[in-house]
Amino acid sequence: MSAPDTAGDIVELRVHGVSGASADQLLGLRQTAQVAGDRSGGFFRIRPSGPAPDAVRGVTLEAYRWGDLPTGTVARTLGLVFLLPFMLANVAIWMRPANPESEAVVKSLCRVLALTLTVLYVLAVAGVALDLIAWKCLTSPRCLAGRSWLSWLSGQRTGVRLAALALLPAAAIALVWRLSNRPGRSFEAFRAPDEELGGHRLSAVGKWDAEPLVGRLRSVHVAAAFATVSLVLLAARVTNGASAATLALMVATGTVLTACVVLLCTPPLIDRAPTNPRLDTITRTLRTTSVILTLLVVAHVLTSPDSWQEGHHLPGYDAILAGVCITETTLLATLGVVLLWQRDRQRGGSPLFGLGAVAIMATATSAAVAYSAELVYRVADFLDRDVPTGEGIAAGPPAAYTWAIFGFFRTVLVTAVAAGLIVVFSRPGRYRAAAAIVARDYPDPPEEARPRLRQVRDAIAKARFTEKLMLLAVVFACLAGIGSTTTTIGLLGLTPGDAVEQTSGVPADVITFAIAFGSWAIAAIILALLLGGIFAYRTVPFRRHVGVIWDLGTFWPRAAHPFAPPCYAERAVPELTRRITYLVERGDRVLLTGHSHGSVLLAATVLQLPPRIGARVALLTHGSPLRRLYARLFPAYVDDEVLREIGGRVGWRWVNLWRDTDAIGGRIFPDHRSAEHDSDPAATVDRRQRDPIDVVTPPGDSVPPPIQGHWPCESDEGFTDAVRELARRLGGPPP
Repeated sequence: MSAPDTAGDIVELRVHGVSGASADQLLGLRQTAQVAGDRSGGFFRIRPSGPAPDAVRGVTLEAYRWGDLPTGTVARTLGLVFLLPFMLANVAIWMRPANPESEAVVKSLCRVLALTLTVLYVLAVAGVALDLIAWKCLTSPRCLAGRSWLSWLSGQRTGVRLAALALLPAAAIALVWRLSNRPGRSFEAFRAPDEELGGHRLSAVGKWDAEPLVGRLRSVHVAAAFATVSLVLLAARVTNGASAATLALMVATGTVLTACVVLLCTPPLIDRAPTNPRLDTITRTLRTTSVILTLLVVAHVLTSPDSWQEGHHLPGYDAILAGVCITETTLLATLGVVLLWQRDRQRGGSPLFGLGAVAIMATATSAAVAYSAELVYRVADFLDRDVPTGEGIAAGPPAAYTWAIFGFFRTVLVTAVAAGLIVVFSRPGRYRAAAAIVARDYPDPPEEARPRLRQVRDAIAKARFTEKLMLLAVVFACLAGIGSTTTTIGLLGLTPGDAVEQTSGVPADVITFAIAFGSWAIAAIILALLLGGIFAYRTVPFRRHVGVIWDLGTFWPRAAHPFAPPCYAERAVPELTRRITYLVERGDRVLLTGHSHGSVLLAATVLQLPPRIGARVALLTHGSPLRRLYARLFPAYVDDEVLREIGGRVGWRWVNLWRDTDAIGGRIFPDHRSAEHDSDPAATVDRRQRDPIDVVTPPGDSVPPPIQGHWPCESDEGFTDAVRELARRLGGPPP
């Protein structure tokens, strides 16, 4: 890990965006050496024998690579596919409004909604083990034919079958419990300074220590998960005869679930500092009580002398599943009302009334319902063998899952139609704006450049569609909520085909086909995500697209769902802070350059730098989503105040490069379009780059300059000019 490391230089520290660019790509070289960090995240410089970099004279290049922090191994990435709903629920809690009065309510609603995702996970596994196998398959000669691995249980009493197969959901709970609590690398060395550096919430990024909170949430979710297994077993037992012991266990189970919800609805209590052993003891005691209670319930089911009234479906299961879906819809509606009531009414506030949190949470619940329904459907299809589709839907999985898949199919279909309408109706405005930009950038073009001009106009128009995605997300959230509500119709004994045929006259076979198609579509999506996780490690360009969702989703600490992927910012930000402090204290001046999400990491890092360090630091961002995305989606953490604080921390030695063709990055201070006659230092930050640099094929080439879009611009002349300027403002040698 040795490389030239002399003091007194200007060090340009480059931080990449999503997709995990290599150190060689960041530095434009192939011969680099690591000077700090480890395999997951580290700092790199040029080897002494390496080629000379294409950089500004007097500036030493260094790169920070963090791409492996949010992903890691292939197995872990594949696991993230199944944890996607949990991760989305965790992101939603950070999208709350800036109004502090609504913080406790939004946190409580998001955490209870996250708890319902865990309940859905358990219900899906319980539906497979207890309903499909123990209740149906083990009493069906057709299902047992040729399946010796199941036939050994076929002659047992109902209580024995249920008690034995209750081990499957218990094992599933233990699996996610273990994965979320697995021993990992100690991050004690990556702690931010203890001194108080700023009052804004984003300034606490480096000090985030979510493990105590995650431990409490984990105990609550595990307790609720085991209580769900107990509830399913007790509901089946109560329907077939309620003894005093059954009722007592039912009351105890309800008490545990109520305690879980109450704890999640007290953010000031559960969010307390790490040094709160009493609260940790309470949550662990609740978890232990729930586990013991489940063991007692299993023993009660196993030894209960009362007879079981055999029926087609496991008694009480459909009602529990429909109740969870109704609860999710009610909570989503309540969250939407709170967000609308507490929305930012000022100019430039969050778009679409700040409904980003409810849109992401609705996506999380919809994905969880789709995952659960697909698991039950695929197992039911496997157990039913070659039963016709219509007959299998009517007699196989619980009706609530049938309605859930129908609701998911309907939501996706209507959202696709809405997306088409939004594209069509927004197209004239987007293309007029794009045409005006093209006419200004390329006046009097030659006739042969007309096709290239159209391509540039199309690229700009497409980039301006980003803002329309907010509306589409809200439409999807509303439809997902309605889809969850319709699952209650299954309690009436109706299938979607029968209900639609009775109300609209559409043949039931059409709806049956739609449900089957929707089920296979969900399976195809899950398979595509799994393949994406595999190819992300084999194909770097593919990882650039697949890695976006993980890198953005795991930036925020786990504050809603403890089974979500861990937060890498808890290491990356303090590690950057420590490295910058070391370089400055030994006599260097540091120029921070961040592309895309790397600019977000650097923004949080600058807020952690003491004043004596910030006085010798400059900032260059390009393709930055700080204002365009983060200020809109996370208004409580990124706003004009914190952006100005970042500028002040570095003495306004800050340049932001942006392009009209970029669908992600944009201006940092959009209210200041020109630095002329403006004394506000924020007016000097944003620098627009014309993209492409020309529409005419240059001499010696066969194609015109490429359209860069969101691509990094380290090799552009504008980037080099900005580095020279900031190096000069840092007191470096003249160019």
